[in-house]
Amino acid sequence: MHSIRKIKDSFMNGVHSVVGIFNILIVILIFIFILVNSLSFFKEYPVSKFFTGTEWISLSGKYGLLPLLVGSFWITVVALGISIPIGIITTIYLSEFASKKMKKTLKIIIETMSALPSVVLGYLGLYVLSGFVKTTFGLPSGLNALTGGIMLSFMAIPTIVSLSDDALNALDKSYREASLALGANKLETVFKVLLPAAFPGIFAGIMLGFGRIIGETMAVLMITGNAPIMAKTPLSPVRTLTATIAAEMGEVVQGSKHYHALFAIGLVLFAISFFTNSIADRYIRKSRKLMGK
Repeated sequence: MHSIRKIKDSFMNGVHSVVGIFNILIVILIFIFILVNSLSFFKEYPVSKFFTGTEWISLSGKYGLLPLLVGSFWITVVALGISIPIGIITTIYLSEFASKKMKKTLKIIIETMSALPSVVLGYLGLYVLSGFVKTTFGLPSGLNALTGGIMLSFMAIPTIVSLSDDALNALDKSYREASLALGANKLETVFKVLLPAAFPGIFAGIMLGFGRIIGETMAVLMITGNAPIMAKTPLSPVRTLTATIAAEMGEVVQGSKHYHALFAIGLVLFAISFFTNSIADRYIRKSRKLMGK
């Protein structure tokens, strides 16, 4: 019996190792594919001009990345500015104040939010939120970075809440008991003891939420105005890195400079995603270490 169990364990460990190696190989091959096509672009177009150019006009052969970075920046700032405080406040309520019934209800709502297709949020932004933004700020159009950021915040909130809640619940009871025994009230315990102690896990959730925002395509394609300009405020129409690839890849001539330019954007996105996930993984490991797991 023991030998059969040992064989099963060895088999499953082997399967997990093979699957892990296969996934790593897929990521490496994707990176190589994107890199090769990006290098083809940089052979024809100066790297400095790509990263410092202020115009993206493919028909004129202008491939400046800055307008797309600015568009992604404004949407990310708005989305994180909404999702971080709402996510953390929701986490505190779930972890420390909500009854079991309320906690279960909110968990279902949050899980439903994470399951919503981005195209649904895009439609809501297009037909509901954009009109409200247009009327409120007296704009010619409600399709801008503000509308996009508000809708993308709904994608980041479930990730932030989920990881932050896990980080708070993983804390030992002694944190709460010691703080309360020293005379601190519940709010003081939460903000001065629990949140600092759970910060690595909370920060990891924020970084993964950022990754969800920066990688979103369909919603931003529908509700941000798709204008590759140097927007000075989030009330301006913008175009993001991902939306540019989605909007132009379908009609581009394969093998052209424009085609390879889109891969260069993909390389930038790959680098951002890798950097973000590396930081999140580091803080997740740190959180588990602090919790003794």
